Amino acid sequence: MAALFTGKVLMANRERDEVETERELGRALENKVLLLYFASQQCPRCRQFSLLLKDFFLRLTDEFYVERASQLVLVYVSRDETEEQQSAFLRSMPKRWLAVPFGDAFKRELELRFAVSEVPAVVVLKPDGEVIVGNAVEEIRRRGPACFRNWQEAAELVDRNFLLAEDFEDWTMRSITDPIRRLKYKLDKKPEAKNKEREEEAEEAS
Repeated sequence: MAALFTGKVLMANRERDEVETERELGRALENKVLLLYFASQQCPRCRQFSLLLKDFFLRLTDEFYVERASQLVLVYVSRDETEEQQSAFLRSMPKRWLAVPFGDAFKRELELRFAVSEVPAVVVLKPDGEVIVGNAVEEIRRRGPACFRNWQEAAELVDRNFLLAEDFEDWTMRSITDPIRRLKYKLDKKPEAKNKEREEEAEEAS
């Protein structure tokens, strides 16, 4: 998914930090369902839907609702008339949201690439950039957070938060005993090293 944004800049939060390097983008977008949210806060339908989408996103990612965040990321692609309008809107939305900077021509590229002709629109993408849903606005309205399970299955996400029981057991044993083995190895080597030094000294003396 980071390939879609290679060479581009995304705003990482309401403080306007930038996510621009390939590594940062990869970490932010890899192995996640990506929502591209096209909207304008001058549009009454967008304002109404934005509140719904905010609740939708929080119920999937906020620790108040879930123990761990779903593998979901959202990028806001605005049609706002001014940077102040875009900034004001983002301040009212979840801090995890990303955004294409105001005035960036990349917004138009995204609109053309995903055939967005009206707002609000939510394009749902797999991590590799393949489209899962061309516009999920009505699906989100009807089903709420239940949508995500279907998207997750379609995206074939690897759930890295969990390992199979036997894998976890093996990993635990390795992680606990490895440092002990290394320490024992170092301790065992010290007497050997001293003995070798003594033997070399004895040979020199003779």
